[in-house]
Amino acid sequence: MEMLQLAAQWHAEGRRVALATVIATWGSSPRPAGSQLIADADGQFAGSVSGGCIEADVIRACAETVRSGVPKLLEFGVANEQAWAVGLSCGGTVQVYVEALAETQLA
Repeated sequence: MEMLQLAAQWHAEGRRVALATVIATWGSSPRPAGSQLIADADGQFAGSVSGGCIEADVIRACAETVRSGVPKLLEFGVANEQAWAVGLSCGGTVQVYVEALAETQLA
């Protein structure tokens, strides 16, 4: 099931959902641009943007975005201390855009 279809299902169940999308990669990256993850305010998620190494931070950002409605642009890479802390040691850089999904986007 595609992420937007699943997000629509979750929304129909009354869950507010955010979508995280890999928008750019440089060098070695665990997932290609276009990879997606959805998450709700409780941290329940489906999909993957990194194969696990940055997922926890992205899921946390999704939950914040669901609550605030404010989109985020996240960047992880080996030059970024945060990347080592979350385990992105593959030698690349990943940009992830996180946005809350409105009902009109899921119709």
